[in-house]
Amino acid sequence: MECRRVDFTNIKCTSFDRNFSVFEYCYIKAVNRTLKHFSLKVLLLQVPVNQFKVNFALFKRSNGLSPFNYTFTFDGCKMLEVQNPFISFLFKAFRTYTNINHSCPYDHDVIVDRLPTHFIHEKLASVWPFPEGDYVFSSNWITSGVNRANVRIHTSYS
Repeated sequence: MECRRVDFTNIKCTSFDRNFSVFEYCYIKAVNRTLKHFSLKVLLLQVPVNQFKVNFALFKRSNGLSPFNYTFTFDGCKMLEVQNPFISFLFKAFRTYTNINHSCPYDHDVIVDRLPTHFIHEKLASVWPFPEGDYVFSSNWITSGVNRANVRIHTSYS
Protein backbone atom coordinates (compact mmCIF):
# COMPACT_ATOMS: atom_id res chain seq x y z
CA MET A 1 0.00 0.00 0.00
CA GLU A 2 1.35 3.44 -0.88
CA CYS A 3 2.23 5.80 1.94
CA ARG A 4 -0.06 8.81 2.00
CA ARG A 5 1.13 10.56 5.15
CA VAL A 6 4.31 10.73 7.20
CA ASP A 7 4.22 11.96 10.78
CA PHE A 8 7.00 12.45 13.32
CA THR A 9 5.81 10.92 16.57
CA ASN A 10 8.92 11.25 18.77
CA ILE A 11 12.59 12.12 18.69
CA LYS A 12 15.14 11.06 21.27
CA CYS A 13 18.70 12.34 21.31
CA THR A 14 21.16 10.74 23.73
CA SER A 15 24.74 11.74 24.42
CA PHE A 16 26.71 8.76 25.76
CA ASP A 17 29.85 10.83 26.43
CA ARG A 18 28.95 14.24 27.84
CA ASN A 19 32.64 15.23 27.79
CA PHE A 20 32.57 14.86 24.01
CA SER A 21 29.17 16.25 23.00
CA VAL A 22 25.94 17.57 24.48
CA PHE A 23 22.56 18.10 22.82
CA GLU A 24 21.56 21.73 23.33
CA TYR A 25 18.13 20.95 21.92
CA CYS A 26 16.34 18.08 20.24
CA TYR A 27 12.62 18.46 19.56
CA ILE A 28 9.65 18.04 17.26
CA LYS A 29 7.46 21.08 16.70
CA ALA A 30 3.91 21.02 15.36
CA VAL A 31 3.58 23.97 12.97
CA ASN A 32 -0.07 23.20 12.29
CA ARG A 33 -2.35 20.14 12.20
CA THR A 34 -0.59 18.56 9.25
CA LEU A 35 2.99 19.86 9.43
CA LYS A 36 5.68 18.99 11.95
CA HIS A 37 9.41 19.47 11.80
CA PHE A 38 12.33 18.43 13.96
CA SER A 39 15.43 20.32 14.96
CA LEU A 40 18.52 19.47 16.95
CA LYS A 41 21.80 21.05 17.91
CA VAL A 42 24.83 19.13 19.17
CA LEU A 43 27.56 21.05 20.95
CA LEU A 44 30.90 19.42 20.11
CA LEU A 45 33.15 19.81 23.15
CA GLN A 46 36.27 18.15 21.71
CA VAL A 47 37.12 19.73 18.38
CA PRO A 48 38.25 19.26 15.75
CA VAL A 49 36.51 16.00 14.88
CA ASN A 50 38.81 14.47 12.26
CA GLN A 51 36.99 11.17 11.82
CA PHE A 52 33.58 9.74 12.62
CA LYS A 53 31.35 6.90 11.56
CA VAL A 54 27.59 6.72 11.45
CA ASN A 55 25.72 3.48 12.06
CA PHE A 56 22.25 3.81 10.56
CA ALA A 57 19.39 1.37 11.12
CA LEU A 58 15.72 1.38 10.23
CA PHE A 59 13.33 -0.53 12.48
CA LYS A 60 9.65 -1.33 12.05
CA ARG A 61 7.50 -1.53 15.16
CA SER A 62 5.69 -4.84 15.22
CA ASN A 63 5.40 -6.46 18.63
CA GLY A 64 8.65 -4.68 19.49
CA LEU A 65 11.24 -3.26 17.11
CA SER A 66 12.38 -5.41 14.18
CA PRO A 67 15.19 -4.52 11.75
CA PHE A 68 13.75 -3.44 8.39
CA ASN A 69 16.14 -3.99 5.45
CA TYR A 70 18.46 -1.05 6.09
CA THR A 71 21.36 -1.34 8.54
CA PHE A 72 24.81 -0.09 7.65
CA THR A 73 27.81 1.89 8.88
CA PHE A 74 29.68 4.47 6.83
CA ASP A 75 32.57 6.91 7.20
CA GLY A 76 30.99 10.30 7.93
CA CYS A 77 34.06 12.19 6.72
CA LYS A 78 33.69 10.64 3.28
CA MET A 79 29.94 11.22 2.77
CA LEU A 80 30.68 13.39 -0.25
CA GLU A 81 32.52 10.54 -1.99
CA VAL A 82 30.50 7.51 -0.84
CA GLN A 83 29.52 5.12 -3.62
CA ASN A 84 26.57 3.57 -1.76
CA PRO A 85 23.46 4.92 -3.52
CA PHE A 86 21.36 5.00 -0.33
CA ILE A 87 23.97 7.01 1.61
CA SER A 88 24.48 9.37 -1.35
CA PHE A 89 20.72 9.84 -1.57
CA LEU A 90 20.41 10.58 2.17
CA PHE A 91 23.30 13.05 2.12
CA LYS A 92 21.99 14.94 -0.91
CA ALA A 93 18.47 14.98 0.50
CA PHE A 94 19.33 16.24 3.99
CA ARG A 95 22.14 18.68 3.22
CA THR A 96 19.81 21.69 2.88
CA TYR A 97 18.64 21.21 6.49
CA THR A 98 21.99 20.57 8.18
CA ASN A 99 25.52 21.90 8.43
CA ILE A 100 26.95 18.37 8.06
CA ASN A 101 27.74 19.27 4.48
CA HIS A 102 31.50 19.01 4.14
CA SER A 103 34.32 16.59 4.76
CA CYS A 104 36.30 16.52 8.02
CA PRO A 105 37.46 18.20 10.15
CA TYR A 106 34.36 19.44 12.00
CA ASP A 107 35.24 22.29 14.34
CA HIS A 108 31.72 23.60 14.90
CA ASP A 109 28.45 22.50 16.46
CA VAL A 110 26.17 20.24 14.41
CA ILE A 111 22.70 21.52 13.53
CA VAL A 112 19.62 20.06 11.85
CA ASP A 113 17.21 22.94 11.34
CA ARG A 114 13.45 22.43 10.91
CA LEU A 115 13.44 19.24 8.82
CA PRO A 116 9.74 18.90 7.84
CA THR A 117 7.57 15.79 7.59
CA HIS A 118 6.57 16.56 3.99
CA PHE A 119 10.25 16.51 3.05
CA ILE A 120 10.63 12.98 4.46
CA HIS A 121 7.59 11.89 2.49
CA GLU A 122 8.76 13.48 -0.77
CA LYS A 123 12.38 12.32 -0.55
CA LEU A 124 12.14 8.91 1.11
CA ALA A 125 8.65 7.44 1.09
CA SER A 126 8.09 8.29 -2.56
CA VAL A 127 11.31 6.49 -3.56
CA TRP A 128 11.10 3.43 -1.31
CA PRO A 129 7.71 1.73 -0.98
CA PHE A 130 7.37 1.41 2.79
CA PRO A 131 4.33 -0.48 4.04
CA GLU A 132 2.11 1.39 6.48
CA GLY A 133 3.23 1.27 10.08
CA ASP A 134 5.43 2.80 12.74
CA TYR A 135 9.17 3.09 12.13
CA VAL A 136 12.27 4.19 14.01
CA PHE A 137 15.26 5.70 12.20
CA SER A 138 18.21 5.17 14.53
CA SER A 139 21.69 6.61 14.05
CA ASN A 140 24.74 6.04 16.24
CA TRP A 141 27.60 8.55 15.95
CA ILE A 142 31.00 6.97 16.58
CA THR A 143 34.48 8.54 16.95
CA SER A 144 37.70 6.73 17.88
CA GLY A 145 35.72 3.49 18.10
CA VAL A 146 33.44 4.90 20.84
CA ASN A 147 29.70 5.38 20.41
CA ARG A 148 29.27 9.04 21.39
CA ALA A 149 25.60 9.72 20.61
CA ASN A 150 22.36 8.27 19.32
CA VAL A 151 19.47 9.97 17.53
CA ARG A 152 16.19 8.05 17.19
CA ILE A 153 13.41 9.50 15.07
CA HIS A 154 10.05 7.78 15.45
CA THR A 155 7.72 8.11 12.47
CA SER A 156 4.34 6.85 11.45
CA TYR A 157 3.43 6.04 7.83
CA SER A 158 -0.26 5.81 7.07
